[in-house]
Amino acid sequence: MKVLVAGATGAVGSRLVPQLVERGHEVVGTSRSASSADRLRALGATPVVLDVLDPQATREVVAGTKPDAIVHAATALSGKTDLKHFDESFAGTNDLRRAGTDSLLAAGRESGVPLVAQSYAGWPYAREGGPVKSEEDRLDPSPVPGMRQTLDAIEHLERRVTEAGGTVLRYGGLYGDPDDVQVELVRKRRFPLVGDGSGVWSFVHLDDAAAATVLAVEQGDGGIYNVVDSDPAPVSEWLPSLAKTVHAKPPRRVPRWLARLVAGEVGVVLMTEVRGASNAKAQRELGWTLRHPSWREGFESAYGN
Repeated sequence: MKVLVAGATGAVGSRLVPQLVERGHEVVGTSRSASSADRLRALGATPVVLDVLDPQATREVVAGTKPDAIVHAATALSGKTDLKHFDESFAGTNDLRRAGTDSLLAAGRESGVPLVAQSYAGWPYAREGGPVKSEEDRLDPSPVPGMRQTLDAIEHLERRVTEAGGTVLRYGGLYGDPDDVQVELVRKRRFPLVGDGSGVWSFVHLDDAAAATVLAVEQGDGGIYNVVDSDPAPVSEWLPSLAKTVHAKPPRRVPRWLARLVAGEVGVVLMTEVRGASNAKAQRELGWTLRHPSWREGFESAYGN
């Protein structure tokens, strides 16, 4: 197949391109800067400069490259997320989830090309019922106000892509980047354990996220899949373990009221209320096998020394 990867130099895209090439696919990788051309060639892709927020340019690239599938992995994430201004931190990515998705879908529709799009499973599920959610469970009907715009953008992407017969991949918390900002915060004891740390997180190694994306591209059956590992765990369990792995002191403990003052309600919710996700559907329907089925050995592999 010929696969157009939008956002090919991002965290997932840069792992995805080599895996697609390894399986015999031809890859056209886009980035918003010509300076990324050499890096994309080194990954095995043909580089193209494209801002997916430009519908006409997107249409021309898709028409000119004639891909068999399009992967929407474009984000605008960089550095530490300001939890107290959560929606502002994700504003650029939210634009890509809304207008960028619409642009790619329109271009793909004209050429009859399916879309595989990156979404998120880390916090959007409703904070009700059991600790682990499937794709059938609803997303949060009443999110913290500071997360509303970001959840709206996620829902827009998922609705538009599935209505068009495409595939949505809800990635868990991504790890495996040696320069992970979250890991640096843990090393510096700037990632505290809030309250009882009962919020449940689901992780996925970047290589496993890319592998699931390859399978979604090759099968092209559409639908929504949680792309997470098999070991959802509360913050009170995984955070001290990560600190130990990176040879940091145990995380500080702070009460909910203090965390609310420092990080806002978003920080409290992420640490004490969010739900994890099940990967049963992705394993069953995509035939996905994880290299790192648990963050326990995955953290050690990625960050231990």
